[in-house]
Amino acid sequence: MATNPGDNGDNGRQPGLLGRLFGRATSPVESPKPVMEAPTPWWQRLRSGLSRSSTSLSRGLTDIFTKRRLDSAMLDELEDVLIQSDLGVATAERIRKAVASGRFDRDIDPQEVKEVLASEVEAILKPVAQPLLIDSTKSPYVVLIVGVNGSGKTTTIGKLAAKLVGEGHKVVLAAGDTFRAAAREQLQLWGARVGAEVIARESGTDAAGLAYDAIQSARTGGANVVLMDTAGRLQNRVELMDELEKIIRVMKKIDSSAPHSVLLVLDATVGQNAMSQVETFHRVAGVTGLVMTKLDGTARGGILVAVAERFALPIHFIGVGETTDDLEPFTARDFARAIAGLEQDIGSNKADTP
Repeated sequence: MATNPGDNGDNGRQPGLLGRLFGRATSPVESPKPVMEAPTPWWQRLRSGLSRSSTSLSRGLTDIFTKRRLDSAMLDELEDVLIQSDLGVATAERIRKAVASGRFDRDIDPQEVKEVLASEVEAILKPVAQPLLIDSTKSPYVVLIVGVNGSGKTTTIGKLAAKLVGEGHKVVLAAGDTFRAAAREQLQLWGARVGAEVIARESGTDAAGLAYDAIQSARTGGANVVLMDTAGRLQNRVELMDELEKIIRVMKKIDSSAPHSVLLVLDATVGQNAMSQVETFHRVAGVTGLVMTKLDGTARGGILVAVAERFALPIHFIGVGETTDDLEPFTARDFARAIAGLEQDIGSNKADTP
C-alpha cells in the first residue's frame, strides 16, 4: 500500500512514547468505509418491469451516439427513436432540444444522452406524481374505478384495498362489473383476503343500483372507503359510456360530492391507444387520477410520459406484476431513471413531492 512521504505509514500520526522507545508506531485506526445504499425491492421490480422499454431505448441511443459528433441528422434519429418508444412528439421535441443545448458539433455518448433523457422525463412526471389521498371529511370516501376490458381494474382494486386496509381504513368493495361473473368472484376473494366487505349481486344486475347499495352499506357499517369496480368498456361504445354516466348520477343521489375520486386504469401494452382512452373517460366520468398497469409486459412504457405531457392528470400508482407489492405509489425520479436504463439515485425519495 502506497503512503505519502513522511507519514510513516500511519496517515501522518506521530508514534506514541512506547513506539518511540521500541520503534513501533501505534496501530492506525482505519477510516470507516462508506456504506452504499442497496437498491430497494421496489426499485428492483420497477427496473426489471421496465427492462423491455429501457432496453429498446438504450439500443436505439447506442446505435446513434457512438463515436460521432452531434449533428442535426443524429438529433433527427434521436427524435424518431423517442417517438417510436411512445414517449410522444412533444416529449421527443423537448428531449431533442435539451440534448442539443451546448453539445452541438462535439462528441457525445449514449450515457450522457440517457442522463438528459432521465432529467427531462422526471421534469415532466414530477408535477403529476401525486398520492391518492383519502379525505376523512368525506365518509365514506367513494373511489370509482374505470377502464377498458382487460386493463386490470379488478386486480388493481384488490391491491389498493390491501394497502388501504393495511393503513387502517375500513373498506367496502363494490362488485360493479355485473357482466362478468369472474370479476365478482375475484373481488370476493380479495375481500376475504384483506378483510373487506364485498357488495355483489347476480350477473346482469343494474350496476348503478349496486353502487347505491354499496354506499349505503358503508354508511351503516361504519366503513370509510368504498372502492367501486365497473365493467370494462371500450371508449367508443356510446351505450356503455352512457351507463357509466348513470352510475355517477345515482352515486350523487346519495352523496352529491361522490364519486370523490375517479381512477382510470390504463394498460401500458396498448401504447398510443391510451391517449384516446384518457380523453374519452375524462370527458364522460371526470377522471381525477391514473393507474398504469402491465408495465412489465411491454416495451411501450414511454406512453405514461406522453399521457402526463398531454393531460397533466395525477398518476397515483403503477403496476409491474401480479402481487400486491407490485402496485406502488408512482415516483417520478425512479420511473425516469428506470426507463432510461440508469441506476437508482442513492438516497432518492420513495415518493415525490409535487
